[in-house]
Amino acid sequence: MTSCTVHRLAEQALLYSAPPPASLEVQRRIWAMAARAADWRGVVDVVPGMNNLTVIFDDTADVAVLERNLKLAWASGEARNATGRLVEIPVRYGGEHGPDLADVAAHTGLSAQEVVRRHSAGEYVVYFLGFQPGFAYMGGLAPELATPRRREPRLAVPAGSVGIGGEQTGIYPASAPGGWQLIGRTDAALFVADRDPPSLFAPGDTVRFVAEEVIA
Repeated sequence: MTSCTVHRLAEQALLYSAPPPASLEVQRRIWAMAARAADWRGVVDVVPGMNNLTVIFDDTADVAVLERNLKLAWASGEARNATGRLVEIPVRYGGEHGPDLADVAAHTGLSAQEVVRRHSAGEYVVYFLGFQPGFAYMGGLAPELATPRRREPRLAVPAGSVGIGGEQTGIYPASAPGGWQLIGRTDAALFVADRDPPSLFAPGDTVRFVAEEVIA
């Protein structure tokens, strides 16, 4: 079994990595570590990721102490439930909005309508934000819907695209290259720079997808 590791990510940053697989239980422990680490001497920022935590520090920090404290924090087993909101996302599935819905259906052996039903029946937890501002990595995708990413990524995925990438689902906040399987699209504004907060999602939020239209 792979053990946890701590290594220097940059001159003034440490990365603590927990072994896979990613799960809500592991993420809750990461959130608890982040809450602890934020109060340690010399720490200027903490950034939870998927199965990892980045700790950014200044010249007053003792790196050896930080490394030891990270290991002790993980070993404690403490978990933290983020007090998130419930966010409902309206989605138009299939057709021009979800050009890969048929491919996901073929891979899973389900009908397109059943893929939509199961995807929109789930409740997803935001583990962390990354890749793009406002892009939420969510846990909770039904295992039977897991589908590998496209062999050839698209050069431009439209903003609002809802996709499946392996064992996760997510939404592209802005147009960008990407290889996730696109099954739908939403008009929800996921990131607005002058909004407070700018991101629609935060770690610990629960997300539900609401099927507004299905073209199969």
